[in-house]
Amino acid sequence: MPVTCSQSVPAAIQPAFSAIMALIDPFCQQSLTPEYAALCRQLAAALARKRPSPLARGKPEIWACAIVYTLGQVNFLFDKSQTPHLRADELCAAFGVSQSSAATKAKVIREMFRMGPFDPRWCLPSLMDENPLVWMLQVNGLIVDIRAMPREVQEMAYQQGLIPYIPADRKSA
Repeated sequence: MPVTCSQSVPAAIQPAFSAIMALIDPFCQQSLTPEYAALCRQLAAALARKRPSPLARGKPEIWACAIVYTLGQVNFLFDKSQTPHLRADELCAAFGVSQSSAATKAKVIREMFRMGPFDPRWCLPSLMDENPLVWMLQVNGLIVDIRAMPREVQEMAYQQGLIPYIPADRKSA
């Protein structure tokens, strides 16, 4: 389900993390959303905690762009039908990096965290309702949409951390 919100960063990598976030935060504020900024911060912190941290090497501009690029791929940022929408070349130009450099680093990040499109761990909260991967669970050997199951089953799934919230509670709120 949603990624752990830990944003702790080892002291040794803090300068690199801060340099990367100094690029991501204003970009997200100007071109994306606060949701993207928060998710980018979580991904950057997760990269900083890796041993050894890949953020220790390379240009902050490339890492910043690759972090946004990766989350953009997971959340369909490059799809014209989505809001917000941004082309990959526009994203890379905003950070002043080549698209091939950003795409290469984004691939490293995706492989490192085993990410894919609509990955529930890295999905924007606003897309959670639409994300089929969040709601499809195995119950008694069958894959079901947990939203169609009785509330008791939904409550058990929620208590086990398998779903981010109980759908009926979200709709009434």
